[in-house]
Amino acid sequence: MLSGATFLLLGHLLRIVVGDEHTHTYTDGEEVVLWMNTVGPYHNRQETYSYFSLPFCVGPKEKISHYHETLGEALQGVELEFSGLDIDFQADISKTTYCEVDLNEERLKTFIYAVKNHYWYQMYIDDLPIWGIVGEVDESNENYYIWTHKKFDLGYRDNQIVDVNLTSEARQKLELGAKVKFTYEVNWRKSSIKFEDRFDKYLDPNFFQHRIHWFSIFNSFMMVIFLVGLVSMILMRTLRKDYARYSKDEEMDDMERDLGDEYGWKQVHGDVFRPPSHPMLFSALVGAGCQMLTVTSLVILLAIVGELYTERGSMVSIAIFIYAATSPVNGYFGGSLYARMGGKVWIRQMMLSALLLPTLVCGTAFFINFIAIYYHASRAIAFTIMLAVICICTFVILPLTLVGTVLGRNLAGHPSYPCRVNAVPRPIPEKKWFMEPLVIIPLGGILPFGSIFIEMYFIFTSFWAYKIYYVYGFMLLVYAILLVVVMCVTVVCAYFLLNAEDYRWQWTSFLAAASTSVYVYVYATYYFFFKTKMYGFFQTSFYFGYMALFSVTLGLMCGTIGYLGTSKFVRKIYSTVKID
Repeated sequence: MLSGATFLLLGHLLRIVVGDEHTHTYTDGEEVVLWMNTVGPYHNRQETYSYFSLPFCVGPKEKISHYHETLGEALQGVELEFSGLDIDFQADISKTTYCEVDLNEERLKTFIYAVKNHYWYQMYIDDLPIWGIVGEVDESNENYYIWTHKKFDLGYRDNQIVDVNLTSEARQKLELGAKVKFTYEVNWRKSSIKFEDRFDKYLDPNFFQHRIHWFSIFNSFMMVIFLVGLVSMILMRTLRKDYARYSKDEEMDDMERDLGDEYGWKQVHGDVFRPPSHPMLFSALVGAGCQMLTVTSLVILLAIVGELYTERGSMVSIAIFIYAATSPVNGYFGGSLYARMGGKVWIRQMMLSALLLPTLVCGTAFFINFIAIYYHASRAIAFTIMLAVICICTFVILPLTLVGTVLGRNLAGHPSYPCRVNAVPRPIPEKKWFMEPLVIIPLGGILPFGSIFIEMYFIFTSFWAYKIYYVYGFMLLVYAILLVVVMCVTVVCAYFLLNAEDYRWQWTSFLAAASTSVYVYVYATYYFFFKTKMYGFFQTSFYFGYMALFSVTLGLMCGTIGYLGTSKFVRKIYSTVKID
């Protein structure tokens, strides 16, 4: 009985201390927790530190610890610490001093450095983010000031918080030996904002739904229609002529055929389905690309339906979960392709396919993590989180990829090519320089990049600046446009290559489509130098490291869809022509 009463008492106390920020409902006088998150330079959004790494002081209220509720929170550097401020639901608080700081030389230098570098801080009330600036410099750039008063205007509707505003007031000059008093006040007011609409104030429709954005989508859509029509018309007319020529050749006797000048893609029918060089790597790349195509499609659809931007770290957490859950897709497509290519060491291929992308991601993240640890940044990933990621790879991704590989090898691993593969490879004849794969590959990425580069600007701005990306309908449309353009371009590239009697279309189609990512990375470099004011080794490493990962992933997806589309095309044209 005593034990039960104790648990009830503890539960009641926890409710009083923590508040109902998970249910987002409060009773009159119930505590509302103000969490202090991070502080950092305004121009370096990812270079963040714990709020109390600056010599701010904590309020008098008893400390509450916060744990990372999701893996995404931990990976995104969310470091919530209790402010110590006493805030109760619908209870106004007049201007109150909650702590004092004596400015010695070390604290003074720290605050001056923060003000000079335009440090901003972030807080949360009921999962609603609040931003404030540490201080400011006067026009002479000689005197530094800090804001000491926080005025909270909180809007409520029924028993829920629907609006939060912060006003920084009471500027005080930073001087050695000065005593800084930090104060706050809280004003509650009724609001007409609906709870489900409370995040609308953080969105920027004037930016994301600008006419340029709509025009770029329309322009890309028209380009797709034009490109698909052009490719279809050219290829159909060209292929019809090819079929007519090959049919005429079939009516000749052997002597006439030997004396005739045969050329074109039919001549490589005995080699066109020959496995490419490095089949293990190729199948692993295609398998990983199929998985990323699935993950990207599902995440975009969930973001459209679920408004994931309203929860901290939810996008990253869901992406990790979906990636792990879709590992059989990787194994199925990669394993079946490797089996059709005659691969024997399928266990090694499965391991490569499963760990290829996670190794790249973890390797880059761990490298940046060492820099974050050196800087004592909040982006530093704890060892337990690293261990959790390794466990996901070992105990979830690997077994599921194995299941997919076994299914793929047994259900779709038997080659069924329309043409027999010759025992001896046919020598590749000399051709014009612009028909070489090394020329076709870089040219193949220009049109796909042209269809998405405007959207890249909006995505980059939302991630690297203080914008919340929410127009996932636009993203889905651009994503579909990209896939269609990639397939059209790679089909044309493969046709030109085969018509030059070069049967190395597998790697060419994959790399021609994947070259889109090179242009994206070049654009990211341009964006860094001309569209941002980022500085410092940590932010620069973070930017170029994760943009490299983004580009590699995009290249995997584009390369895979380019290869799959080209494979269908090649099978189709060789299955409709008579082969001796």
